Amino acid sequence: MEAHAIARYVRVSPRKARVVVDLIRGKDVDEAREILEFCDKNVAETVLKCMNSAVANADQAGIPTGNLYVKATYVDEGPTLKRIRPRAKGSASRINKRTSHITVRVAPRGEE
Repeated sequence: MEAHAIARYVRVSPRKARVVVDLIRGKDVDEAREILEFCDKNVAETVLKCMNSAVANADQAGIPTGNLYVKATYVDEGPTLKRIRPRAKGSASRINKRTSHITVRVAPRGEE
């Protein structure tokens, strides 16, 4: 049995979020929490909130939270906000403001 949480429409590019998410995949929840608290990337705070939500969801589902680990975690691309920046000679260039959907799944260590 496992529990999960999804942080949707996070205003960070998926490429930057995947760097942080790869750090905690397969780790125990306590170890992953330490890694995220001391990670210097801004998205680490959002990933930590998502992981804590997944642990709380596991607790609500009746899963013992003593030996949880991060079973799977991944980042999907969300919708891109398209903006325009003025350039020289009356032209314009597009700026893509990317968003992410961050998913964290936790499960007890014995069950695989």
